[in-house]
Amino acid sequence: MIRFWLTVCMLLACAAPAAALDHSLGKQVLAEINLARTDPHAYAGFIRNFRSQFRGTYYLQPGSTTRVQTTEGVAAVDEAIKYLSRLKPLPPLVWSDGLAAAAAELADEQERSGATGHNGRKSHGMRERIERHGEWAGVIGENIGYGPEGARNMVIQLIVDDGVPGRGHRVNTFSPSYKTAGAACGPHPRFGNMCVIDFAGGFRDSR
Repeated sequence: MIRFWLTVCMLLACAAPAAALDHSLGKQVLAEINLARTDPHAYAGFIRNFRSQFRGTYYLQPGSTTRVQTTEGVAAVDEAIKYLSRLKPLPPLVWSDGLAAAAAELADEQERSGATGHNGRKSHGMRERIERHGEWAGVIGENIGYGPEGARNMVIQLIVDDGVPGRGHRVNTFSPSYKTAGAACGPHPRFGNMCVIDFAGGFRDSR
């Protein structure tokens, strides 16, 4: 798990108004995921650029004085580059409003509560949230990223998956079993930013 050292407002997480979810950023995140899926070799180049920001086990993003401490340092980054360099292109995921709505339930709740993880006290678990918005087929899965600003930084974090056993976020991102997805992003009172991405093998919106 990446740990953050902040200069102000605990990872820039000054109190944000509730229901401030950035729906456009959710679509940008899915566009980044699709770029990584359809052209993994090119995306490996973006991660090589990210690697250059490291100083030991922490990195500094351009223009920032905030040190972002990692668990594995460049080892996880190098592993991700190697993985993408060997990966064959995959089909893009189709945007689903229903899956995005399911993701937004959790993002909205955690914006208010400051909690983390896949289960919300009010929105409950991934499956229950997804089934409130339609019918899924095949398989379902969920990624949650905390901290980075911007779609590319968020997706790179999920692909590198520093400190996560089994690289579950990376596995979800590149699973050929998923055909559709929706995402919701917004502020988080502890980590500054967050994005939830819900995946399915197939999905029929209830609306």
